Amino acid sequence: MNTLTDDTPVVDLGLRFDNSYARLPDRFHARQVAAPVAKPRLIRLNRALADSLGLADGLDEADLAAVFAGNAVPRGAEPLAQAYAGHQFGNFVPQLGDGRALLLGEVLDRDGRRFDLQLKGAGTTPFSRQGDGRAALGPVLREYVVSEAMHALGIPTTRALAAVTTGQPVLREGLLPGAILTRVAASHIRVGTFQYFAARDDQAAIALLIDHVIARHYPDLAAAPNRALALLEAVMERQAALVARWLHVGFIHGVMNTDNMAISGETIDYGPCAFMDEYDPATVFSSIDRQGRYAYANQPVLAHWNLARLAECLLEQMDPDQEKAVAMATEALGRFADLFRGYWLDGMFAKIGIAAPAEGDNTLVQGLLDVMKDGRPDYTLTFRALCDVAERPDETGPVRNLFLGMEGIDAWLSRWSARLATDGRAPAAIASAMRAANPAFIPRNHRVQQAIDAAMSGDFTPFHLLVDVLSRPFDDQPENMALTTPPEADERVLKTFCGT
Repeated sequence: MNTLTDDTPVVDLGLRFDNSYARLPDRFHARQVAAPVAKPRLIRLNRALADSLGLADGLDEADLAAVFAGNAVPRGAEPLAQAYAGHQFGNFVPQLGDGRALLLGEVLDRDGRRFDLQLKGAGTTPFSRQGDGRAALGPVLREYVVSEAMHALGIPTTRALAAVTTGQPVLREGLLPGAILTRVAASHIRVGTFQYFAARDDQAAIALLIDHVIARHYPDLAAAPNRALALLEAVMERQAALVARWLHVGFIHGVMNTDNMAISGETIDYGPCAFMDEYDPATVFSSIDRQGRYAYANQPVLAHWNLARLAECLLEQMDPDQEKAVAMATEALGRFADLFRGYWLDGMFAKIGIAAPAEGDNTLVQGLLDVMKDGRPDYTLTFRALCDVAERPDETGPVRNLFLGMEGIDAWLSRWSARLATDGRAPAAIASAMRAANPAFIPRNHRVQQAIDAAMSGDFTPFHLLVDVLSRPFDDQPENMALTTPPEADERVLKTFCGT
């Protein structure tokens, strides 16, 4: 593996690096630089994110392409591949790690906040497990589009700073153009990071990792009497809120393995992710999820399962008496369902215009979902159309026409209208609040695929348009309304793929 030497090309990006993860012991990571690529070319730089991180203005595009392809290292970086393990579809793998990613280092942004800077698709590492360590253009563009859309939707997520083509192919189902994504995250520490050391019974490393995570993500827990238990509870809180937000917008992660659950509470590792078109809680897109383990409605169940695996790693740090530690963890995990349901209901109330929930509102939410399950309307369009009905109660046609049958939705609309009439706010105010909770634009699977297909032929215009439109998902954009429409029969995307 290549290591950082005095001969490694270095470019000053003006970023302030402070690499705390690199200061952890060697068993946490493997130090190396990326394998150079043939002909890097910058596809897109996320200028707003770059500015917030402190990236210098006026940098040469060739220098940017070289850094974001791994042909040069930013000054102050200490590249490394992180070690972690994980349960993949329920099966434990004791060593996974960054098999195609390199953490360049940690950047302090203009406000002093700390972010990881990572290259994804940068070549082999000691954790590559016979893979090539590279990424194809399609998955890189998919993650760029979807992660930035999630950010605009207000959902905690890793972000895309840059995408480059490499000028050399990768072999997947055939030869495909190679690309590399530069990803920004609060950190890339996962449930699987704790599992890596638990599998080796390395309690000293787990203690170090708890200290590192608390200092970085949960500083208010520094004085907690039981730091391991407090950390479990804090991570659980963030995951409950995160997965609830996924469900609010119809998002399906696709691979909720423990190595894909970030301790920071961010959405991480966009592989075969997708957004529902027609509402169906059993929806699955991932080509590798043949049993529906990570279906849309299963996501909170799997989040709880993953958190139980984290708890197992922390038991010895909670209490040397295993029986006491198990009791503590079990009690904490027992609160997840109520936590999740609280966050989910809060978001669903906002989506249907209820500002002050009252008795019976829970059944109103569930009643709509039951009608939607039978009527199979488009999930996103249904909630956006309800915004208009809240403002003009007599104009129900745009909502009713989304359903296969009218009887169920007519009865629900009647109950809902009567409930909103007790709110006390003007219809326009209710509608405005609802539009802030219900996006008009999501990364529809067929539109993402169309952008990828065009890019494979050298045309990145649809990709750039999609990124720009999705940066304002709650705004009416009349000129881009075509991007709100569900797929025609011949446009439907039935399977999405991981890209590894």
